[in-house]
Order: sequence, then structure tokens, then C-alpha cells
Amino acid sequence: MFNLRTAMFAFILLALLLLAGRFVKQRSRWCQRLYLPSSIMAGVLGLLLGPGVLGAIATSIGGEDTLLAGGLFSPDISAVWSQMPGVFINVVFAALFLGESIPAPRDIWRKAAPQVVFGQTLAWGQYVVGLLVTIVILIPLFDINPMAAALIEIGFEGGHGTAGGMIETLSDLGFADGGDLALGLATVGIVSGIVCGTALADWGRRKGHVSMLNRDVTEPAEIPDLNVLAETPEIRQQRARLLHNLLIDPLSINAAIVGAAIAVGWLMLEALKWIESVTWGQAGFALFPFVPLFPLALIGGIVVQVILNRLGLGSLIIRPMVQNIAGVALDVLIVAAIASISLQVIGANLGVFLVLSVVGVSWNVLIFLWWAPRVFPTYWFEKGIGDMGQSMGVTATGILLIRMVDSDNHTGAFEGFAYKQLFFEPIVGGGLFTAAAPALINRLGAGPMLAITSGLLLFWIVVGYSLIRQARRPSMGET
Repeated sequence: MFNLRTAMFAFILLALLLLAGRFVKQRSRWCQRLYLPSSIMAGVLGLLLGPGVLGAIATSIGGEDTLLAGGLFSPDISAVWSQMPGVFINVVFAALFLGESIPAPRDIWRKAAPQVVFGQTLAWGQYVVGLLVTIVILIPLFDINPMAAALIEIGFEGGHGTAGGMIETLSDLGFADGGDLALGLATVGIVSGIVCGTALADWGRRKGHVSMLNRDVTEPAEIPDLNVLAETPEIRQQRARLLHNLLIDPLSINAAIVGAAIAVGWLMLEALKWIESVTWGQAGFALFPFVPLFPLALIGGIVVQVILNRLGLGSLIIRPMVQNIAGVALDVLIVAAIASISLQVIGANLGVFLVLSVVGVSWNVLIFLWWAPRVFPTYWFEKGIGDMGQSMGVTATGILLIRMVDSDNHTGAFEGFAYKQLFFEPIVGGGLFTAAAPALINRLGAGPMLAITSGLLLFWIVVGYSLIRQARRPSMGET
């Protein structure tokens, strides 16, 4: 067991790694070209300086009693880091929609229906191809746990945050290697997403699929807020009145609101566990004990937002401040998660890792080239490449790829991408189904889950074709 002082030094070391990662990124043109976040570079440094690399080298040279046998970090520090992802992912998801102006679902669908269809197709297809390759190749050749079928969606669509948050769940379900494989896939996803996206952007310009030849993006600008409705002066005035003479820092209030969102999510999860225990759970089917907290924390954030709005206190939420809180939590999560990866686990499952990586990347690229030109009535390349980038890394990857082909936002791709998240994040990409998928595979089996996810994939493709027919109808009437 570790104490609070150990946790403090673990944070200090993470901060030093972040500074070192930023320094390496500034000095490395390769890292700059790939637009790798400093947190990923910091995590890689932590991995190299830890027991898996530096410690292994020192042990092979001087034996297990040598000074650097465990790397530069003590076992207590490593123990703190290993628990951070499962904790800080709750902060990231609780803050996801806090401070956002959430339109009515009908308005969102009207503005972003093709974007929602395309994103959902990418996500459910990752389950389908993952289940297919697991059933046909991975289980017969490598005798892998069937839950490996969910790792493409967890690592690619969910990213490092979701992969880190699922480590404990996968371990509790008996797939201890799954967390390290998911984190490795998340790293492959973000690198391949940027590399493939950059190559596709160049191809799209040469083939004329990009509607306007934008300037090359050499330095990524500040990532725009996905809240498409900006904060008004009236909201700022109302906030000033609410904070008058309270003698409390706005950061403390917003941190408390994030904490309240997590608490609401925890209450919801406990309620679902209780309902399951007195109903279908008595027959032996238990799902919610293996569902982590973070997808419910996301819903808790929406609930807290609605309650504060109803009470006239919604202006207390400062969206940029909430984003900073989530940003710090995500940086800590990524550094700790990557630094804690077991290279031995990935090495022992290298065949599985490579197969899942190739299949995941191939699906995302091919579905972009086939489905995006059909489902988007206009500007298919600009609108589709953002979702492809997000499905292989993080939201920032998708935004970066949109900027490469639409730096002036003349196509409206940013707005559609932003609205899509409201229909997307609560379900997949770290949502409820992402969290429940390993438990469902463990309980139902890979075959039934393949049938379920294939049905959902087919549903979204049918919805897409109905949108295509609706888009063509006016033009046919004009002719």
C-alpha cells in the first residue's frame, strides 16, 4: 500500500516526464510531423526509463540486484501510476459535455445525420471485423481470449483514455493481458491515423476530391471548442452576479461540478447494479458489476448540466476551465497508462497484436474510401476524414485532419463533427457499449455478439442509404 506522499511524488515525476516529453517533441521533427501529443511522448519516456526497458537492460547486465533493476521508478511509484488511468478517465468523461449548449435531438439529427451514420458505421464495423478475425484466426491460431475482439474499438475508437480506463475491467473478467494490448493498439491507432490521414489528404488533393486547395498545415492551430454555440455576454454577466462575494475560486466551483457529475454517475451505476441483482441477475447473468464508472460519469455530466440550467445556475460552468480540468486529467491518464504498459505482454501476444492492428487500420481506411463518398451529399472528403481520424486515435486527430483539407471551414465539417459527438460518445468510443462489450462477449460468446454487432452495422448502413435517397429526391424532382 502507498501513502499520500508517494502519490505526490508520483505526480511530480509525471509532471517532469511531461516537460521532458514536450522538450523531445520540440527537438524532434519526426514527432512534430506526426503531431504526437506531448503526453504520448512523456509516456513513452516513462516506459523506456521504467522496469520494462531500462530495468530489463540493467538486469541483463548486472543481475536482479543491480541498482537500476527496476528502472528509475520505485515499485510504489509504478503502483500509483497503474491505478491512475481508472480514476482520471472518470474526470475526462464527466467533463465531456459540461458547459456545452446541447440542442434538441431533432435539430442535431437534421444538421449531422450523415456524420452520425458514418461515425456509427466505423465504430460498429470495428466490432464486426474484430469478432470475425478473432473467431476465424486468433482463437484457432493463438488460443486468445474471445474478449480480444473488442480491443480494436476500445483502443482505436476509444483511444488511450478508454483503454486505460478498461484495464481493471478486463482484468476482472479474466483477460489480464487485454489492458496492455488495448493501450498498444491505441498507440498504433493514433500514429497510423495521422500517417494515413496525411497520405489520404495528399491523395485527395491530387485526385480533386478536396473541394478547395487549402494551404499546407505545418503547425496545428489551437483546437477549436466543439461547443458550436459560443458563450454570450449575458452568460458572463449572470456568472459574475452568482460569484459575487462568494470568496471562492471559479476553478474550485468547476472542479466541484465535475465531481458532482462523477457522483451522479456513480449513483446511477450503483442503482443499475441493484436493479440487476434483484431482477435478471438472480438467474446468474451479471453485467453491471463489470461496467466501469466513466460512461455513467458522462451521462452524469449531462444530468448535472440540465439540473443547473433548470436552477438558473448553468452559467457557473466555465467551459474553457472545464476543458482545462479534463485536459490535465487526460494528460495524467495517458502518461501513466503508457508508462505502465507491459512490453512482455505485447511481446507474448505479438501475433494477436499485429493482426488486430492491420485489420483495424484497414477497416477504417477502406470504409472511408467506400462509404464516405456515398453517405455525404456534399464535401464527402472533408466531412469523412475527421471521423476516420477520430476512429483511429482521438478527437483532436479528427480535427487536425479536417484542418488539413478544410483550414477555413468552408464546408461546415467542424459543425457536423461537433454535433455528431452528442449521438456518438454516450454509446461507443468510450460509451456504454464500449464499457459493456467485454462483459457481453465473456457472457454471450463471440458468435452471438457477432450477430448483434453485425445487425447494428447493417442498421446504420440502411439508415445511410435512406439518407442518400432523401438527398437525391429533390434533385430528381427538379429534373
